[in-house]
Amino acid sequence: MRRYGKHTDEDDIRTRPGRRNTRPRTNIRPKHEDAAEGLVLTVDRGRLTCLVEDRVVMAMKARELGRKAAVVGDRVALVGDLSGRKDSLARIVRIEERTSVLRRTADDDDPYERVVVANADQLAVVTALADPEPRPRLIDRCLVAAYAGGLDPLLVLTKSDLAPPDKLLELYGHLDIPYVVTSREELQSGTAVARVREQLDGKITAFVGHSGVGKTTLVNALVPQEQRRTTGHVNAVTGRGRHTTTSALALPLSGSDGWVIDTPGLRSFGLHHVDPAQVIHAFPDLEPGTEGCPRACSHDEPDCALDAWVAEGHADPARLYSLRRLLATRERKEGD
Repeated sequence: MRRYGKHTDEDDIRTRPGRRNTRPRTNIRPKHEDAAEGLVLTVDRGRLTCLVEDRVVMAMKARELGRKAAVVGDRVALVGDLSGRKDSLARIVRIEERTSVLRRTADDDDPYERVVVANADQLAVVTALADPEPRPRLIDRCLVAAYAGGLDPLLVLTKSDLAPPDKLLELYGHLDIPYVVTSREELQSGTAVARVREQLDGKITAFVGHSGVGKTTLVNALVPQEQRRTTGHVNAVTGRGRHTTTSALALPLSGSDGWVIDTPGLRSFGLHHVDPAQVIHAFPDLEPGTEGCPRACSHDEPDCALDAWVAEGHADPARLYSLRRLLATRERKEGD
């Protein structure tokens, strides 16, 4: 059946508009100079909870950012509904330059790096002295990631009522890393919390640790108004705790301008992304001695100039041992 007569012209023929937008594409992006500043508190399935002045605002990433993702600790620029009312949604249009980044990979063979936290001042590595047993290799890997990412490390040793800290502290004493030792009784009484707070005031601190070491219990004591579910069970066979924190969350430190970032419990900490040459920067007493090293020296070979540097009395031999132990974690499996 003919829709048109024999003598039709183009005005008689109807055409449907295309489904696609016919406007020409442009590389020019809006500047959003009037965007408000915010801090990313947590990320959950594409929705980002941000602090804008004194309001908690839900937001999503603007398409113009492409694959660039915002993480907890990021300082961002937001537009849209910034009221913080229920069901309101803002847009993150810019991620500001980061001052530090904590990264990890699933394992040493995985090239895909994950940004855990941005803009933190220090990394608090929480480990139990017993139940579960300390894992020095995992601690070493966290330290390497902290040095590479521009964070100052802090050791927090928990459950000292179950085992003494001396042996573990001996391993890290030569790295000059600040530390705090706590027990369960001290956490309940608040004396341990006060000692930890001294290391956190005025800083943004990311907390990492193996599942079951008491990390979230400590965070709850530091930020009592924001209780997170803790683990009360450590598997007697594997010595591993059950994950109770499933996403990173930034919390304001009570009575201070500091922030605490609680992160999910770790099972592994891959260092595929870390250049071993960066680790030496954490040893200013050894770094000048590398000038005599052969090209691409691993600092653990017969021609390494650091052996002579230490033998001449420029640095403590234990410091060289510590450096080589940290460098070795880049090549060693975490569970060794």
